[in-house]
Amino acid sequence: MAHVQHTAPRLEKRVDASSSQIGVYGRWTADQLAVPSVWVGLSAQLQNPATDIAFAWDLRSLERMDHTGAQLLWNSWGRQWPALLQLLPEQRAMLERVAQFSLPASRPSPPSWLAGYLGLGRRVMGVVSHLGGAIRLLGQLVLDLLHLVRHPLHAPWRDISGHLYRIGATAMPITALVGFLIGVVLAYLMSQQLRQFGADAFIVNILGLSLIRELGPVLAAILVAGRSGSAITAQIGVMRVTEELDAMRVLGIAKGFRLVMPRTVAMALAMPLLSVWTTLAALLGGMLAADLSMGLTPAYFISALPKTVQIANLWLALAKSMVFGVLIALVACHYGLRVKPNTQSLGEGTTASVVTSITVVILVDALFAVVFKGVGL
Repeated sequence: MAHVQHTAPRLEKRVDASSSQIGVYGRWTADQLAVPSVWVGLSAQLQNPATDIAFAWDLRSLERMDHTGAQLLWNSWGRQWPALLQLLPEQRAMLERVAQFSLPASRPSPPSWLAGYLGLGRRVMGVVSHLGGAIRLLGQLVLDLLHLVRHPLHAPWRDISGHLYRIGATAMPITALVGFLIGVVLAYLMSQQLRQFGADAFIVNILGLSLIRELGPVLAAILVAGRSGSAITAQIGVMRVTEELDAMRVLGIAKGFRLVMPRTVAMALAMPLLSVWTTLAALLGGMLAADLSMGLTPAYFISALPKTVQIANLWLALAKSMVFGVLIALVACHYGLRVKPNTQSLGEGTTASVVTSITVVILVDALFAVVFKGVGL
């Protein structure tokens, strides 16, 4: 153990009135540097701001140094020669070889208006590339739907039914649970305010209109975007990683007709049904909460709802839900097809797909609210 301590790499700093010097001692070799305790202590010394290239370095007392030790010293000097360095010829030769095959220390370039301008240009070109890909995907979807109408026997009905089950049926429990809880929360919050003005009966108007027209479709779309949209992107992305998409291209199988169109049709069919299901669960939660907090019986709630909420709101909600479904499927397929054959790109594409889908749903819902502000109100 004493021999190991004696030969362990170490630094000794000597400061006097005339000079400051750092002496390097021991065996700077791979076997010595591999000892965890030695590596931790030596790294702490080399990272100390007081130990830098401004000092005079003396390597002449080294017992032995290989390329591992030379690389460690060179990196600690910031990959440049110290101002004052005393060493033996063979040590200089080894350090020069390390310096020759080591990249210079990277220094961050100062920010400039040109770098910002070029960065903005790259972002703009990225947005243009995404828009171009989305337009091509939409156009191909229209052509595939026309082919489906003309040749219904050639359609991938089994794929459509499978996606319809995975997107719609398997999402019913979570959408019902979230919708029910949202209805309960809204009813309790509204009851606290309406009771102050003696307007308890108007909770049916507020709950019915908000849930049927807005919250039901949007809530279902957000849940489906995070659940099924991410799954679609991951499925197509894995096909890119495993080179299945390349195999489909070699075999002449159209990606749009076999991958994009079945998922889009299934999403467009499932979203209105999930919207109605979520809305019913939310109305049930609101009805129960109104009964408990305000004494409004379920019979009154059910009889007053058709009188206060026009049927046009339901048709508008169904139309919005179908548009939401198409957009979620297109965004998910778009990012899935753009995944590169590596796992990092797969994760980034899935995240971007969910974020973009939710953002698109909210923007389109706001557009519907402005355009159809006079319908059903």
